[in-house]
Amino acid sequence: MTWSIPLGRIAGTAIRVHVTFFLLLLWIAMVAGAQGGPAAAWQGVVFIMLVFVCVVLHEFGHILMARRFGVTTSDITLLPIGGVARLSRMPERPGQELLVALAGPAVNLVIGLLLFAATGTWPSLDAATSGMVGGGGMVVRLASVNLFLLLFNLLPAFPMDGGRVLRALLGYRMGFVRATQVAASVGQGFAFLLGFLGLIGNPILLFIALFVYLGAASEAHMVQLRQVAQGMIAADAMMTRYETLPTLTTLDEAVRAAIRCAQTLFPVMDGQGRLQGVLTQAALINHLQIDGPGAVVADAMTPAIPAIHPYQPLSEALRLLQEGNLPAVAVVDAGDRLVGLITSETIGELMLTHGIRVTQGRRAADSDRPPTDRAAA
Repeated sequence: MTWSIPLGRIAGTAIRVHVTFFLLLLWIAMVAGAQGGPAAAWQGVVFIMLVFVCVVLHEFGHILMARRFGVTTSDITLLPIGGVARLSRMPERPGQELLVALAGPAVNLVIGLLLFAATGTWPSLDAATSGMVGGGGMVVRLASVNLFLLLFNLLPAFPMDGGRVLRALLGYRMGFVRATQVAASVGQGFAFLLGFLGLIGNPILLFIALFVYLGAASEAHMVQLRQVAQGMIAADAMMTRYETLPTLTTLDEAVRAAIRCAQTLFPVMDGQGRLQGVLTQAALINHLQIDGPGAVVADAMTPAIPAIHPYQPLSEALRLLQEGNLPAVAVVDAGDRLVGLITSETIGELMLTHGIRVTQGRRAADSDRPPTDRAAA
């Protein structure tokens, strides 16, 4: 994720913090400081950092359970709204997905119960909410927040864990794709409910509602991509008309090429015509600002692009794109010469074309039916 700062690695998973997280700490310090002075400001910041330690432990609950099923996790990114663990994939077997989804909330439950047992107190919603702006009883408030996180994450709405729990339960009775569509619809319904509550109450709920709605839509879209990719080969989704750039091309020359051919992604080739990487429009703009127009594209490109052959399954290209968070996958012939590129955009265009063909096929089938059949339908 862009604009994130690496903090280190734990058990092979990188921990990153997004720059907006520091804005949250600043806001907490200002609110708590206005209410109780510098001491309260520091206490509020420390409390939020402890909460996010619990968030990281929550994500590692998912990660360790997912590893039991052969699913790897490249990194965790801490955002103001929580943590995001980037799993290479989600198990499609209902039982496995159910265990992975419940593992995170189970960590919050254990933390909360242990802290309550240590303090001899009971859960309190007031303690959970007041803890965000300082005050006494930090351990009690931290325990209450963990139980709040448990309940919030179990809401049956993507991208919360409850949405995946719902999909897993539905998966026992219907296919993975259909279960995702139903769970995503339920999640978007919750988003509208949260948005309505935000309009009449807490405006923060509007932000959460947007996050939930987009998360549900994104999950449904990714499953649709996987569905379209089934039974197709890489050649079906690759783009074959593009302009390439030599490694020593300057960024200024790359800008002129982008304007001339309206291309948003360029293969970067060495002197022997071998692919060395790809230059994206975002990377071009970013390095222009940092390095200037005289820098070369070799310093701005994304290197080590994986390659597949035209007749390999398209699902393999989609897996590489998702697991590596890559801008493209190369398609090469038997001589390892570049013959095409697959991006999320080319797969999206294939999905659109596939949907149009399915609709046209259904219309053609309907038109071939005798009138009595159409009337009965």
